[in-house]
Amino acid sequence: MAKIISVNISEKKGTVKKPVEAGRFELDLGLVGDAHSGSWHRMVSLLAEESIDKVRKLGMPELKPGDFAENLTTEGLILHELPIGSKLRIGQTLMEVTQIGKECHLGCEIRNKVGDCVMPREGIFCRVLEAGDIKAGDAITVEAEGLRAL
Repeated sequence: MAKIISVNISEKKGTVKKPVEAGRFELDLGLVGDAHSGSWHRMVSLLAEESIDKVRKLGMPELKPGDFAENLTTEGLILHELPIGSKLRIGQTLMEVTQIGKECHLGCEIRNKVGDCVMPREGIFCRVLEAGDIKAGDAITVEAEGLRAL
């Protein structure tokens, strides 16, 4: 079963995110109180624990959820293989995958330490279609897969 490992938030851009007990995800915003929230196609970022494990094996075993600035750390789903437009039921929310990966910024601490960062290849971004709360342990269900133009 695919599930949420951690909900992560930061008050400032350019910093790692800290795990919180639960998060409120709103339409046209994303995670309430997060520095990266806003009305755009990258409202919510997700990264799989399995992807973080790849970088841990490169010499950074201390990495933890939120260190890649992801809002949601997941387990049991290969996120970067989901097509754009896929719908994900996560906790009380419904989200739509809008982007796979992103350009890694030049000052990326992970990339500078180990020579690689997995977020640009395996992180995904979503927009909120149905608002609600998400907490660690919540199930993730792929409700629909497919391509959709932004």
